[in-house]
Amino acid sequence: MLGAYANDTTYIPTREGWLYLAVVIDLFSRQVVGWAMNKRMKAALVNDALLMALWKRKPPRGLISHSDRGSQYASKKHRNLLKTHGIIQSMSRQGDCWDNSVAESFFHTLTVELMHHENFKTREHESAKNAFC
Repeated sequence: MLGAYANDTTYIPTREGWLYLAVVIDLFSRQVVGWAMNKRMKAALVNDALLMALWKRKPPRGLISHSDRGSQYASKKHRNLLKTHGIIQSMSRQGDCWDNSVAESFFHTLTVELMHHENFKTREHESAKNAFC
């Protein structure tokens, strides 16, 4: 079995501004196998999360990587990373959140259980580190 990953990003409000979180979820185990955080939502953010997943799992070529149509996932840098590792890119149809429902469900749980009652002072706030690590 080759496997499939779901990828998505979300933002976390802090008093300094947004902190962006990218995750990679293994669709077989439903585990977060890669993640990255940054104050900017660029291709490097999603690439760092994917590289963590690749390092941890070492999947065979032919893995399917599913995401929405965000500019980070459509970027040349991201497409080159996928190509280098023999990963097949799959993207949601425009305006269809159901295609990436596993990642959307994860972010909903993360928001409700860990972030609703938090007020992060900075992007480096200790509570944020403990919540996501």
